[in-house]
Amino acid sequence: MAETTPLACPRCARRFGLDERFCPDDGMPLVYVGGGEEAPITDAHERARKIKPQYTEGELVKVIGGRHQSEAELIQGILLEEGIPSILRRTRGFDVPDMLAAGPRDVLVPEAAAVEARELITGTDLAADAAAVDAARPSTSRFALWFLVVLAGAVAVVWVLYQLTA
Repeated sequence: MAETTPLACPRCARRFGLDERFCPDDGMPLVYVGGGEEAPITDAHERARKIKPQYTEGELVKVIGGRHQSEAELIQGILLEEGIPSILRRTRGFDVPDMLAAGPRDVLVPEAAAVEARELITGTDLAADAAAVDAARPSTSRFALWFLVVLAGAVAVVWVLYQLTA
């Protein structure tokens, strides 16, 4: 029966043949029944169908970091559910082989989606965890300051020893 009556009224759901254009009861234009959306070909195709085009413009910016690959992929999935595209990048400065999932990851999104992504992540516990990870990470300037203090101490010890032997 579905093949002989491929059209239906969107309001009352009555079926009609191809010779009809409007529902006689409701006056609504008839639409084709079935077909629906085609199934995604691959996982990448399915992810691409979720992305909203307005979020694809601009350079990539970091919105948050994950402690390891699994956490970063979770964040990436949360963003994708809202239509925000993202990519993962290994955080610089960590000496972990690329083949391992260990080590922090940066989550990057296009500039057009950065504000929405930050607002979305701020509402989760992941933002607090990422802030704690960033705070625990030693900064380059702090390391440089300690290095200079140790170097000055070593120079002072060498100078005192030189003065004692001279």
